[in-house]
Amino acid sequence: MSENTLAIVMVFIGLFLIGGVFSLAKQGLKIGAAVCALGAAMAITAGVLWW
Repeated sequence: MSENTLAIVMVFIGLFLIGGVFSLAKQGLKIGAAVCALGAAMAITAGVLWW
């Protein structure tokens, strides 16, 4: 895999986790949403820096 492909995958993982944040927040699971938000921020940051 090229570096750009890995960066795109990391950004998509981050976007998937953002969807999880909304889902967990809607269910009232604030701790889970916070953990998911942290993971999303890390994945998107990794994707942007990897690019």
